[in-house]
Amino acid sequence: MLNTHISRYVALHRSLGRKYDEQDRLLRLYAAYAGHFGDQHTQVQRIYDWCHTASSQYVAQTRFGTVRNFSLFAHAEDPAHEVPPAGVFGRGKRPRPTPHIIEPEQIRAIMAAALDLPPKGTISPHAYHCLFGLLAATGLRISEALALQCDDLGEDGLIIRNGKFGKQRLVALQPSTRQALEAYLATRARLGATGNDLFVTIRGRAPHKVRAHIVFVRLARQLGYRGPTGTTGMRMHDLRHTFAVRSLESCSPDREAVAHHMAGLSVYLGHTSVANTYWYLEATPVLLRDIAAASEHLYLGEAA
Repeated sequence: MLNTHISRYVALHRSLGRKYDEQDRLLRLYAAYAGHFGDQHTQVQRIYDWCHTASSQYVAQTRFGTVRNFSLFAHAEDPAHEVPPAGVFGRGKRPRPTPHIIEPEQIRAIMAAALDLPPKGTISPHAYHCLFGLLAATGLRISEALALQCDDLGEDGLIIRNGKFGKQRLVALQPSTRQALEAYLATRARLGATGNDLFVTIRGRAPHKVRAHIVFVRLARQLGYRGPTGTTGMRMHDLRHTFAVRSLESCSPDREAVAHHMAGLSVYLGHTSVANTYWYLEATPVLLRDIAAASEHLYLGEAA
């Protein structure tokens, strides 16, 4: 059974353009090891034991990360698959912070507050207003949004020319999002804003991403959505997290639907690995519990 799940998991990654040969090899080795004990599902202790047989700490960490990502995939469909906690064999990089899911009324309030930014009567307030709205509506990275040029808005959507690792992709837009962008372009023309960047300030170019983050945090504090300086809370990047989570929440509780939705969302967000998309399940316990419960119901129904 494990090999069947591994085949689907590897096929999903390869459908996204990844070779995934080394991961496939490691997962088959794990399946052979677990199969010797008659395992039908991933088991935390078995994963630990297999990783402990590695020749070095680095190999153990690679094994663990590969199998853990697979177990997240399997657990999303069948909660009988166990998922070990992250970082047991060390972390290759700093762990991601847990996302803060922003409510729709909070997003609207932040966008409205952006229109009151100084200097009044210039393009800057409108640029931040539309920038935050676009991030919320599409889940773009801030670097991708700030790199947009005026002619990147085409008939089929937004052309992202400067995605992560230099990847280019087309992002489809809802009609309301397109209308908002067209209204912003009209305002930009009316105010005589210059420069080729889509989102410009009075200086005629896009703000730096650090500046955009500072503006967002200040507005969040002003509205009471975040504590004083030195405390954690809502971040601009949470707009991307929120988009991903809301998208997953809308997914039909069906095994094939979840897999296809994950693949589509991964491409839409510009993820290099679908494992990065599955992270939203792990990082959002309520969402993971809902999908797991639905998958369990489906599984029990099929087994009956």
